[in-house]
Amino acid sequence: MTARIVAVGASNAAVVVDGRSGAGKSSLARRLVSAWPGRGRVQLVALDDVYPGWDGLAAGVEYAREMILLPHARGLLGVWERWDWEAGSRAEAYAVDPSLPLVIEGAGILTPEVARLADLSVWVEAPAASRRDRAFARDGDTYRPHWQRWARQEDAHIEAHSPAERADVRVRVP
Repeated sequence: MTARIVAVGASNAAVVVDGRSGAGKSSLARRLVSAWPGRGRVQLVALDDVYPGWDGLAAGVEYAREMILLPHARGLLGVWERWDWEAGSRAEAYAVDPSLPLVIEGAGILTPEVARLADLSVWVEAPAASRRDRAFARDGDTYRPHWQRWARQEDAHIEAHSPAERADVRVRVP
């Protein structure tokens, strides 16, 4: 994937990583950031810090597009606020520097509107059983009661936006 980033030819490339819950998006995004071609810092935003609650997949993606990706694409400073899952409200603010590369990972991020702002888009897929096992190992009983609720939102995103077909790169995780 680093060759694809180099081919973009931008010092501030924007990469989006989409896939269903537990597919391996976060792990892939962290590996991508650590192997980033070139020098300097790479900004990583996880949509788990952006989604406004368990029913907020689409709203979180739109928030990320408006507050992070659009300003970055326009060369402007983006500012987003972390979602505090316990308080159920936005919390501290983070800045996104338009001069630096950006990786955003999260279920639902690869929409047609986001694809136009991204220099590289990635779809990560894995079998349902492995995704569930990874998600529950990661989040335990906190996530278990919301698995189906979240999956329905992922289904709606996949049906509406065909992210796997839209992706520049597809990664299969066992």
